[in-house]
Amino acid sequence: MHITDVWPGRPYPLGATWDGEGVNFALFSAYATQVELCLFDSPTAPREAVRVILPERTDDVWHAYIPGLRPGQLYGYRVYGPYTPQQGHRFNPYKLLIDPYARALYGELRWDKANYGYRVDSPYGDLTIGKRDSAPYVPRSVVIDPHFDWGDDRPPDIPLADSVIYELHVKGFTKLHPEVPEALRGTYAGLASPSIIAYLKALGVTAVELLPVQAFITDQFLADRGLTNYWGYQPINYFSPEPRYASQRAPQAQVNEFKHMVKALHAAGIEVIIDVVYNHTGEGNHLGPTLSFRGIDNASYYRLVPDQPRYYLDDTGTGNSLNMNNQRALQMVLDSLRYWVTEMHVDGFRFDLARTLARGPAGSDQPSPFFAMVRQDPVLARVKLIAEPWDVGFDGYWVGRFPSPWAEWNGRYRDTVRRFWKGDAGQAAEFASRFMGSMDLYQHNGRRPYHSINFVTAHDGFTLRDLVSYNEKHNEANGEANRDGDTHNNSWNCGVEGPTADPDIRALRLRQMMNFIATLFLSQGTPMLLAGDERGRTQQGNNNAYCQDNPISWVDWQPDAEAKLLLDFTQRVIAFRRAHPVLRRRHFFAGSLGNAEYDVEWLSPDGQEVSAELWQQPDLRCIGLLLNGAVIDDRTERGEPMRDDVLLVLINAGDEAVPFILPDWPDDAEWNVVIDTVQPNLHDPLRVTDQMYHIQPRSLAVLVERIENEPPLHIDLTGLAK
Repeated sequence: MHITDVWPGRPYPLGATWDGEGVNFALFSAYATQVELCLFDSPTAPREAVRVILPERTDDVWHAYIPGLRPGQLYGYRVYGPYTPQQGHRFNPYKLLIDPYARALYGELRWDKANYGYRVDSPYGDLTIGKRDSAPYVPRSVVIDPHFDWGDDRPPDIPLADSVIYELHVKGFTKLHPEVPEALRGTYAGLASPSIIAYLKALGVTAVELLPVQAFITDQFLADRGLTNYWGYQPINYFSPEPRYASQRAPQAQVNEFKHMVKALHAAGIEVIIDVVYNHTGEGNHLGPTLSFRGIDNASYYRLVPDQPRYYLDDTGTGNSLNMNNQRALQMVLDSLRYWVTEMHVDGFRFDLARTLARGPAGSDQPSPFFAMVRQDPVLARVKLIAEPWDVGFDGYWVGRFPSPWAEWNGRYRDTVRRFWKGDAGQAAEFASRFMGSMDLYQHNGRRPYHSINFVTAHDGFTLRDLVSYNEKHNEANGEANRDGDTHNNSWNCGVEGPTADPDIRALRLRQMMNFIATLFLSQGTPMLLAGDERGRTQQGNNNAYCQDNPISWVDWQPDAEAKLLLDFTQRVIAFRRAHPVLRRRHFFAGSLGNAEYDVEWLSPDGQEVSAELWQQPDLRCIGLLLNGAVIDDRTERGEPMRDDVLLVLINAGDEAVPFILPDWPDDAEWNVVIDTVQPNLHDPLRVTDQMYHIQPRSLAVLVERIENEPPLHIDLTGLAK
């Protein structure tokens, strides 16, 4: 490779930008003294063929334009400056660095002493600069061709109130699927295959939420044990799709394949939400590797301890935190978010440990400008924004405290629903609040029920089957002597730890799983289902399978009688939710509407409204909820008044059957059972001829009040596969 011309270029846009005739390179570094662009002449070359000093510096952006370079060019940077960790600077030109704005990466990180910016064998730790060349071991940045034929692709633009979110892992969801071509299993292309899309449509989900797909690394301690960073929560670049999920090994394959996946899902009416990790990077603490941000401008990109900038403020539990109070670090995050919307066509984001993004300067009560910048951004203001509303720092639990229009993973919903169905005492009142959309958490700042992302299980923790099969975690496969993972799971094994052949326990576990599924989709708020829970997927009691890239984590698609029952039940409950706007209200229930009319009423088994005294009874485990669909205070998108049936949800988390007196309003109505977790095969409405319904132990039932001479409710599943 021979470079004859180097032009000054431009400081914007950041990254490597091909214009059809050459490539503009632009890299921010406020404290660097020199920046070298390293160009590789082949994917297998261990070191660069050419180094080019970037000749221009404008507003702390180093830049150059090289005519003749084309997409597919592999590159990296070497950045010069002070190596003074005591002052927060860790420049080391011996380290090849990934461009923070690279649109694609090629090659995987291989662990070696050279990946560290200091001498790992020095008695002075990270204070002694390391002079091993890291180029043979780190991924290369890639110049891409951004052109892609999106055709008539348009975002499905499904209102959050009508959404059903399905959290899945790109690899684990399709790796064992028999109808996905073997070469495509575990890839973006596999997720876009017709059999997978048909399954998602039949299930009734409206959005897939993908575990991290921005390029990430596997920590050395995992690699040394033969394990993998399976979940992907160690990002090293925020613009490149993870190359391991591409079916082809070519410099730009993952970009085009990701776009094809989004296009296919959109064509099926399914949105794509991605889990993003802007709170920290995979470079870890002061003893971590130097792969990108640390070597480019450590003091700008990371939050450092004010009086000891050798060390990192760690509100994430991973060793570092990105600095949302630095305008250039904040710019990178916002540029990345906009890129995934405008160029990759994603429909929203779930922000990992989002509390960290709000943290202002150390020692200050002022928040970072992140929320304000996102809210006023014309691109980001129109997509779904979902926060994991906590981190591990001081005042880290922010459930209910994020500003509008943010939705939140409702951790209080998860914990309360688990405790209630487990049979814990004194849970009924809290359960009722969570079931009704958590008004106490979200109404105070103008948010709606749908801002509560309701979930019982997620990637982190037990699967649904394990939640009803294990009292204790079983994480021995992780190699940490079962010390990792949460020890407070609010789980109940129904009498036996782990797998059992006992038919009574198996029946109880199946019913408990159905109770959780029904609760999730009957609750006000936006439901999120963990992939595989509708099939009873197990992780063998592992509640922290972050490093298990194997059948422990992959979805099992083998036919199973219980899996078929649970899948069929889940499909019907999701369809029932979609058919009833009273379950998808855009506003909180008001309760009394005057003139003795209620839009919602909680009932005790005697058919009367639950009194304030009864709510406080620790043994209250059987309650009923009357939802009056005839008085929904809401309108459709066309301004038409919403109307629905009257629904009665009967819930019994106790160990005994309870005779429940049914309401008698209106006088000429009759009740029909449409869901009962004791009768999972109930496909047609079952007329109740008595004024009392015996709700069985550990079960949930839904009854619909039918006016005489109207046809009975029938759930039509045929449209789901269209």
